[in-house]
Amino acid sequence: MKRTDVVMIGLALGAVLGCARERVVGPPLEPKPDYARPLAAGSEALRLITDPARMPDLAAAYRNSDALLAEAVDLSLAWFAAPSSRQFFPTQGITHRQAQASLLAMGDLLAEGPSEEAFVADVGRLFDIYESVGYDGWGTVLFTGYYSPVFRASRTPTGPFVHPLYKRPGDLATVPVTGEPLGRRLADGSIVPYFTRARIEESRMFAGNELVWLDDPLSVYIVHVNGSAKLRLIGPGESGFMFVGYAGKTDRPYTGLGQLIVEQGLLRRDELSLPAIKRIYRRDPKLVMDLIYGNENYVFFTQYQGDNWPAGSLGVRVTAERTLATDKKIYPRGGLVLVDTKAVTFSEGQQDFLQFMLDQDTGGAIQAPGRADIFMGIGKSAEILAGGQYAEGRLYYFFLKPQYVDEYLTPRLTE
Repeated sequence: MKRTDVVMIGLALGAVLGCARERVVGPPLEPKPDYARPLAAGSEALRLITDPARMPDLAAAYRNSDALLAEAVDLSLAWFAAPSSRQFFPTQGITHRQAQASLLAMGDLLAEGPSEEAFVADVGRLFDIYESVGYDGWGTVLFTGYYSPVFRASRTPTGPFVHPLYKRPGDLATVPVTGEPLGRRLADGSIVPYFTRARIEESRMFAGNELVWLDDPLSVYIVHVNGSAKLRLIGPGESGFMFVGYAGKTDRPYTGLGQLIVEQGLLRRDELSLPAIKRIYRRDPKLVMDLIYGNENYVFFTQYQGDNWPAGSLGVRVTAERTLATDKKIYPRGGLVLVDTKAVTFSEGQQDFLQFMLDQDTGGAIQAPGRADIFMGIGKSAEILAGGQYAEGRLYYFFLKPQYVDEYLTPRLTE
């Protein structure tokens, strides 16, 4: 969705938690962590782990694998099988063949269901394990959450349904391969920065280019932040559901609403949640809308078929708690990762979250090696989980050692 932007939920943040694994040597303390710190020029987002003390707990992650993980692996393998996936490699020194073979090998291991000891031994023998350098060079990554909301909507402006989601405009310029926004293309072919969110909303410059209408502007913004929505159509003569997803965004900077609310002193960071933001909106909608305009970035949408919704930036369906969104300018696409952090639960507060996932999405707020976003699912329950997800942790990638690539890939190509 493309987290799409698909991004962090950006609206609801919790308290910052420490890494799930203690460091032997740690980074210097910072008064305010800069999770959005860009990767230094000439640096790479991943480094090969050579110190056993920095290895993840593979046995525990294996115990947490399930049928949803296998499904997510198959969806990534379908993406790797498409010739178009080759254009994104090599990256971080990893070739397309190596990335595809790595996922095939890991999929085979998971399907075979070996003992924990055998699984750990096979992973150690077959794979090189990399860790993210994080925002601080010590591997610290901030994990937030996103979800696909469900809202009421109408295909025509009627009653309260007067707040539109817009289709992609013809003058939005993006990089053809990656979709990275460039700006607004003028008639002479030159490109200039796109209009701000406030200018777009207040001028109604896209009148006539509406995709669908929602019943309040905060709902529109929530869809922008998460990059997709399931819409229950209740306009005149309408019924059923409409599925919408990311179709592009402007080149303007992204600023999270939660960050702006904290900076204005409206809530403490440990008070932030989507329900709390909604309460402020009900009391003073203009105040919240003015803060929303502080996020200059703007997202456009298109209709999706329900069988491939919600789709991530790879074009495949994302899977609850098995799809991760990262910055695709610096992280390899489609592969198996391991997330070691904390996550909110419905009945037991924050608990350890140690799971294999697939790097299948990206997001407007997910820029730099210190950020990643966990897809929590669809609807109200997922909203709660996504809204409470704000914790530090570590991120690992798995790639076959070069000598094993042909062993796993060549037989598939000749079948």
